[in-house]
Amino acid sequence: MKSHAQAVVIGGGVVGCSVLYHLTKAGWRDVVLIERDQLTSGSTWHAAGGFHTLNGDPNVAKLQGYTIGLYDELEKISGQSCGLHRSGGLMLADTKERMEWLKMAHARSRYLGLDTSLMSAAEAKKLFPLLEERYFVGAIYDAADGNLDPAGTTHAYAKSARIAGAEIQLQTRVTDLQPRPDGSWDVVTTAGTIRADHVVNCGGLWAREIGRMVGLELPVLAMEHMYLVTEDMPEVIAFNKEAGHELPHAIDLKAKI
Repeated sequence: MKSHAQAVVIGGGVVGCSVLYHLTKAGWRDVVLIERDQLTSGSTWHAAGGFHTLNGDPNVAKLQGYTIGLYDELEKISGQSCGLHRSGGLMLADTKERMEWLKMAHARSRYLGLDTSLMSAAEAKKLFPLLEERYFVGAIYDAADGNLDPAGTTHAYAKSARIAGAEIQLQTRVTDLQPRPDGSWDVVTTAGTIRADHVVNCGGLWAREIGRMVGLELPVLAMEHMYLVTEDMPEVIAFNKEAGHELPHAIDLKAKI
């Protein structure tokens, strides 16, 4: 293990590996990522993997648009597939008020250089035949939306960072962060201590515990969420075959199960 690093990134999920890659992209070479177990062993392994650009914050929307374009770059550099499926995506409006918000989001998307289109519920149903048209008044469609393999994407980030000179230390737990008089840090791990000029907390579920090592109480906690894993759906398979493309994903923010 290194005895000194320009930066130490704590956490080996998709966010930590993305930060590591972008540090190398910015020209940093003396950087190391420390992961307590294996890459993606946190919440990344069971993430749904959907991606979209629409967001209430224009800065986040622009960032998401950048990230979607980045996946091709990662595959080219690393040779690792991200499992990309650019199926397109719909965000649905169940009320006139929600449709007005989508119109605003569409105008903002054009300003940000993102390609979206507004459509009626009937037009949305042509793209997504499983839609119950009577419950909706319209939708916004983004052809750049889709889904990917979170694990493959994480490894694409990691491989690209390694190619650029970064180091990744697995099965190594950070036990303490000790400040030094010159503003750097001693990152104490189960495999030794690294003196780091900068430390990036990408601990995910454990980010709060990492923050507590330096006296910070971060407002981070694990949230319960639900997802369904289904058998093959004949209707979806039939649509994909007939249409010649994948069924787009659909988001209904008012849906209740």
